Amino acid sequence: MRVLISADMEGVTGVTWPDDVEPGNPRWEYHRRFFTDDVNAAIEGFVAAGASDVLVNEAHATQRNLLRDRLDPRAALLTGRHKPLAMMEGVDRGVDAVAFVGYHAAAGEQGVLAHIYLPNTITGVWLNGATCSEGYMNAALAAEYGVPVVLVTGDDRACEDALTYAPDAELVAVKECVDRYSAICLPPERTYAAIREAATAALDPLPDLRPLVAPYRYEVEFDTTNPVVMTTGIPDVEQVGTRRVSWELPTMKQAIRCFRAVTALASGSTEHTYG
Repeated sequence: MRVLISADMEGVTGVTWPDDVEPGNPRWEYHRRFFTDDVNAAIEGFVAAGASDVLVNEAHATQRNLLRDRLDPRAALLTGRHKPLAMMEGVDRGVDAVAFVGYHAAAGEQGVLAHIYLPNTITGVWLNGATCSEGYMNAALAAEYGVPVVLVTGDDRACEDALTYAPDAELVAVKECVDRYSAICLPPERTYAAIREAATAALDPLPDLRPLVAPYRYEVEFDTTNPVVMTTGIPDVEQVGTRRVSWELPTMKQAIRCFRAVTALASGSTEHTYG
């Protein structure tokens, strides 16, 4: 049994504030330990359940956040930016299951540090008409490769979101959202044990796949008009509202790579003060 862990940071134990997850800040340095420990708990559980191979794909910001000298040596680490499949790099390497550790709710929704790819700028994303989080789109990509989502950890809103794309997965809420920058946080000892236990139970049996039906249509709404001007320079991306663009592609791999291009151009179109 080969398992991929896609590891994000906003949904990690104790994280509630932008400084907790932005590289270079003292609070980020502090929370890297909890990030690594949440991932280690999942590794420990999967190995206990019989996983022969665990690959951890860093999926947050610079994608160089985990503390390598604290990471469970039974797992391999895929680190660094500009991976072809981004948060899901490795799903095409013959894995049998994928776990989302440290995930969060969608942009425009209630949840600790809720967003999608960009911290701001994007106010909503829809995939085939459904509200789309990073977990939702990543699960759709995994399904295209025949890989089920077996575990999701994050705040309670991330777990609620997971019910829309992986209702049979094991879910672990490490904190309860109060608002975007506040939460009731469980202590690390309790979250570690809960994640480890959930990962141990997640592989037997594997959940059924829940693929979306092709083609894959994205709609993305921004908080201002300027990203529309930039992103519609991509072939097949068209303006469908004052602050909204859309595109449709035949495979999830193509659709999600287009989304990455859209977010890169949208980010480049914003200014520090006015956005």
